[in-house]
Parts: sequence; structure tokens; C-alpha cells
Amino acid sequence: MPANRSPFRGWKVVNAGILIQFIQSALIMQAMGSYLVVLERQFGWSKSVLSAAFSVNRFESALLGPLQGWMLDRYGPKRIARIGSFFLVAGFVWFSQIQTLWEFFGSFLLIAIGAGLSGFLTVTVAIVRWFERRRARALATGSLGFAAGGLAVPIVVWSMNANGWQTTAAVSGIFAGIAVYFFASYLDGYPSDFGQEVDGLPPEANADNPKPEGLTSIHFTAKEALRTRAFWMISLGHMSALFVVGAVMAHLALFLTSERGYSLQQASFVGAALPVMQIIGMAIGGTLGDRVNKRLIASVAMLGHAGGILVLAFTQSSWMIGLFVLLHGLAWGARGPLMQALRADYFGASSFGFIMGLSSLIVMLGTVLGPIIAGVLADATGSYRSGFVVLAILAALGMIFFVLATPPRPPDRGSAPSLN
Repeated sequence: MPANRSPFRGWKVVNAGILIQFIQSALIMQAMGSYLVVLERQFGWSKSVLSAAFSVNRFESALLGPLQGWMLDRYGPKRIARIGSFFLVAGFVWFSQIQTLWEFFGSFLLIAIGAGLSGFLTVTVAIVRWFERRRARALATGSLGFAAGGLAVPIVVWSMNANGWQTTAAVSGIFAGIAVYFFASYLDGYPSDFGQEVDGLPPEANADNPKPEGLTSIHFTAKEALRTRAFWMISLGHMSALFVVGAVMAHLALFLTSERGYSLQQASFVGAALPVMQIIGMAIGGTLGDRVNKRLIASVAMLGHAGGILVLAFTQSSWMIGLFVLLHGLAWGARGPLMQALRADYFGASSFGFIMGLSSLIVMLGTVLGPIIAGVLADATGSYRSGFVVLAILAALGMIFFVLATPPRPPDRGSAPSLN
């Protein structure tokens, strides 16, 4: 079939990414806060220990990032995602049987490896290969799965109450592993491998679409990207946002149950409201991101993160929790997909996986340190307030990094590396 009559495969890649990230979000990332509440009650482990486990495993994912990025560029997202699916099954089955703290850390480590290999970075690399002018929209659409996964957290909590958290964990891992293995089959390849064009449009049609700031036809190597200010500014800005994101994922349920008197089921409904705002934010970021300066959107979103967690720190009534959900959810949704779109616009797609992997060494410090700061200060002061205020300040300062993340100059070399 001629290339111009074939259905554009890029949106199949996006749809597979939606489903994979939905599964991981619902069963792992956004459900983990609920598991921490149950573990605190059953084993009596402190908030510091629980947040340390969450953070250490995010740190492991960061260390895995450069190797994973290199493997994605060399072997393709499908193979790497399928390897991750086996780690997911093993980690969750072990987690369902834990009795000691070291088993908790060990099983959590396997889950983190599986989620890392089959999740965000892998899906992002797959989508970036297929889009340029529509990149922000495609990445925002792919991220809908992560946001929508939060809507399923009340179901996970219901299952934990009805069937026990151990059974819920085991079944979740087996289901996640099988589903990820299947959907990974859609993640491989470049448009040229299927006789198609980037964005699904002929070059002359693509030229009529607005060109995002910094969009380059030159594909930077990882070494060249590291030499640019943009690489470091985007990474540091992304890290600043994840101080808040990581702390909220790890501690929101603990905060609501221990300080605001919510039941775990009630807390899960607050957690489920966040993705609603996140999805709206993604629609805004995805629509504006290909037309408006991405750095401007990200800078404004940082104020939303800071304002949201500051409101949470001083909340005294339900309407203030609602305001936190609004500010943090919109900021998270609008900013999140633009981080990857900015890197791909500036540095191209051929070494994108390795560049993203290297960036994760910086970015994941946010998800590592954010939960630790909140947990340690909560144990030390008896309240989450001081920790949340510190994180709000760090997020607000992160706005500066996006202002400085201007497009890099082309690398000084004779010819650009090709995708082929």
C-alpha cells in the first residue's frame, strides 16, 4: 500500500503508550501512596523509612537511566519494555509476601526496575521518533494514561479493603506484566521503517504548520547535548518540579489520613481528583505547546506547583484541598509532556534516549529528595507543614531554570548524524 494511504502508525504508538502508562500509574506509581499507609499500619514503619524506600527506588531508576537510554537507542523500545514486564511480575509477587523491611526494599527495587524499563522513558522515546511539529500534542496525549491511572486508585484501594493488599499486589503485578508485554509490540520503529513521514504528513504540508521554538533538523549526540546550557537548565527545572510531584505521590494519602482525619478510601478520592485536573492541564499544554513558547508554559506551571503545595501546607478546610488539586493538577498536566518535547525539539531524535537517560540522573533527584524532605520533617516536627513549605520554595525557584533554557546553538561539526 502506498505510504500516503497507509494509516499513520504514530498514533498507534501513542495509544500503546497511553495504555502502558495507565497500567503503571494505576497499579504502581499513584497507588503506592495507599500501600504505604497500609504498611505503616501493619508494620509500624515510620514515614521517614517509607519515604526513603520510595526515594531510593526512584534513585535506582535514575542510575538506570543512561544505560536504559543507550539500550533504547540501540535495541528499540519494544525489547526493553518486554524485559521490564518480567521485573514487574517478579517484584509485585515478592512484594505481596513481604514480612521484613529488607524484603520491602528488595521487592520495591524490582518493581522500580520493571516500571523504569517499561514505562515513561521507553514510551517517550517511542513517541518522539514519530512526531516533530505535533510533538507536544502527541506527548501530552500519550501522558493521558498516567493521569487517567490516578482515577483507578479508588478501585485499587477498594480491592485492598475487600481482598487484602497482598492479593491486590500479586494480581496487579501479573496483570501489569502481561499487558505491558503485549502493548510493547507497538513501540518500535521510525516512520521511514514503515514508508511514512514524520507527523504523518508530507514535508510540504508539515512546512505549513507553525515551527516550535528551537525545533532543529540537526540530531545532537549525547556528548554534544551535555555541552549546552539548555540540557542543564531543562534538567534542573524538571528536577525542581519533581520535588513537589514526588512528595505528593508518596505522602498525600499519609498526610490526609494522619493530619486531616480522612479514611484511606476518602484519601483515594482526593488522589483521584488530581488526574482530572492533570488531564485538563495536558489538553492545555498539548494544544498550546506546539504554538506557544514551551518554556513560558513550563515557567507558569512551576508557580502552580509551588502554590498548590503551599496551600496544602496550611489547609484547614476541604475547599483548600480542592484548590491544591486545581493548582497542582493543572501545573503537572501542562508542564509534564513539555519537558520531553523541549529536549526533542532542541536535540533531535537519534540520540534522544541516551540524552533523556543522562538527564534523569539530575531530574530524579527531585523524586528522591522531595519525599525524603517531606517525610523527615514530618517525623521531626509532627506535621507536614514545614516540609511542604520548603518544597514550595524549591519549586518556585525552579522557574528560573526554564527562563534560562533557551535553544542551543548547533554543534560545531561538518555534518549532522542521520537517523538512518
